[in-house]
Amino acid sequence: MDPASDATFTAAETAGMRAALAAAARGVRGANPVVGAALLGPTGQLLHVGHHRGAGTPHAEVDVLQQARAARTPLEGSTLVVTLEPCHHTGRTGPCTAAVEAAGVPRVVYALADPTAEARGGGAALRSHGVHVRAGLLADEARELNERWLRAREQARPFVSLKIAQSLDGRVAAADGTSQWITGLPARAEGHALRTRVDAILVGGGTLRGDDPALTARDAEGAPCARQPLRAVMSTRPVPPEARIRVGTAHDFTAADTAARSPVPGTDAGSAAPTWGAATETSAQAPDAETSMPGPGAGSPSLAPRPDAVTATPAASAPATSGPAEGLDGRFVHLSTHDPREALTRLRDLGAAHVLVEGGPTVAAAFLAADLVDELWLHQAPLLLGDGAASVGALGIGTLAAASSWRGDPVGVQDGPVAAVGEDLRWHLRPAPR
Repeated sequence: MDPASDATFTAAETAGMRAALAAAARGVRGANPVVGAALLGPTGQLLHVGHHRGAGTPHAEVDVLQQARAARTPLEGSTLVVTLEPCHHTGRTGPCTAAVEAAGVPRVVYALADPTAEARGGGAALRSHGVHVRAGLLADEARELNERWLRAREQARPFVSLKIAQSLDGRVAAADGTSQWITGLPARAEGHALRTRVDAILVGGGTLRGDDPALTARDAEGAPCARQPLRAVMSTRPVPPEARIRVGTAHDFTAADTAARSPVPGTDAGSAAPTWGAATETSAQAPDAETSMPGPGAGSPSLAPRPDAVTATPAASAPATSGPAEGLDGRFVHLSTHDPREALTRLRDLGAAHVLVEGGPTVAAAFLAADLVDELWLHQAPLLLGDGAASVGALGIGTLAAASSWRGDPVGVQDGPVAAVGEDLRWHLRPAPR
């Protein structure tokens, strides 16, 4: 426990923390927690509010300090209020503790201690440099906001998002197997925006054989983004050499490269190495078999792509500098297993911190039954099929009392957890606490 976790707090600090929590909800879920920060003046007045916008962007503390610098706000007597302990390590960005010290902020209040081995200790580091630090303000609210991210970290696995596109009666394909297209162009554009924010996309063998997906991330005009996630298939059956999932813009990744990879910081290596697929540049422009894209200007503004998801051009074809975990950009991997935990362990050991599961029904059910889905993106089209493949396979639930419960999640969406996207309905959900 933090030594200052039993501190008392002022009404202004509490109001500032509530503002920071509200700002945190404007971030996006994934590899990093959602974090907000507020800067209070000497009398407790609210000066600036900031939040973290995703991997590779300024952390909440830096965001609010940048606002103060731009506005030339004096920091004498100020208090920085933040929902998570300032980090004390260098990743894609520098340590927040260094930014706070350099700015000369005399007081820091945070809600929740950072649970990660590589980033914790920021409070103690700030105290050692003369900053007055207190912890524990609205800790329960901060913990609830990041409950699934915290669980993923405790289980040493990637954060998992599940995306489903279904009819009104919960079908992902008609009786004859046709599935293109159940949802409209704006919903599919949201799906591509989500792809730009993850380290890996995972599908099962049924989806591979039925749809032959490319699993590429594309912009609103249908062009491939410079940032491409790792493409993974979870199946004990071979992946055909002609499968479109093997085709992309990345160079080959050999078995020797795989063996030399380091695990995600704070996790243990040791899983059997998966099979890496070679990639070529012959079909980078081919439309995705399961997600055709709209024309110029189309798309949904409610789910923005990652800030670093820029479109590739002939003059700038190198991977984005703030892309997925190093070495994963656009590559393919075959995970020869039906066990979702084993699949996540292997992806974790390759460096993936955020995995998007795109189906099909059997894979979705496996992750749901194992309580490994941290957020759900469900697009529902105004269609009735009456028969065909259900969106989720059997979950082993025999009675209503044992049903899997979910709640609306406002984090990462500008128009609320339930919203119209074109003619479709989009639900953004997270598991209800158990």
